[in-house]
Amino acid sequence: MKHFGVMFAFLMLLLCGCEGDQEHLAGSINEADSVAFMRSRGISTLISDSGVIRYKLVAEEWDIYTNTQPATWKFYKGLLMERFDESFHIDLYVQADTAYLHRQRTWELRGRVVIRNIEGTLFRTEELFWDMNEHQMWSTKFMRIQTPERELQGTDFRSNEQMTDYYVSNSAGAFPVSDTETTEEEKDTPNPPKSHPTP
Repeated sequence: MKHFGVMFAFLMLLLCGCEGDQEHLAGSINEADSVAFMRSRGISTLISDSGVIRYKLVAEEWDIYTNTQPATWKFYKGLLMERFDESFHIDLYVQADTAYLHRQRTWELRGRVVIRNIEGTLFRTEELFWDMNEHQMWSTKFMRIQTPERELQGTDFRSNEQMTDYYVSNSAGAFPVSDTETTEEEKDTPNPPKSHPTP
C-alpha cells in the first residue's frame, strides 16, 4: 500500500507538470482535397442527356474529386469533346490541353483551346468558360476566330452555346483571309503587260 501511495503521488505530479504545456498540431488533411476519388486512363465514353446521347469524351486521364458536391472532373492531360445534335451529327468540336468541369455545370478549358462549330468556324484561345445551364460561353483572353471568309481577333469574347452568335470586343480587325494569303503561284506570276489602246 505504501508503494501504491508513492506511485499515485508521482503520477499526480506528472499530470500537474504537463498541464501548462500546449500541443501545436496542424489541422487534419482531408484526403479528398488532394487525392482523386476515381482516376481513369485511356477514356473514350458517351454521355447522354435526358436519355439521348449528346457528348463523346476522349481523354488520356480523367480524375474525379469528391471534395465538392457534385464532384469535380479534372482532365489534366487534355480533353477532346464532340457534341451531337438530335440527328447525331457533330455540331460542336472542343479540344483543350487541360479541362475542368465544376459542379456538373461549368467547363473551364485552358491551354490550347480549339473549338469548331457546325458552320466550320474555328475559335482559338488560351482560356474559355462554358456554362451549360445558362448555355453561354465566354473568355477574357485573346481570341482568334477564323471563318472561310474572314478572320477576327480580339478579347472579351461572349457567345451562345452553339458558337454561332458571338461578340468580341477590342477587335484587331476583320479582313478576308484570301487577301492576306498569297500563294506561291501568285508570287511567281509576273504582272501582265499594260494594254495600249489601238489607234
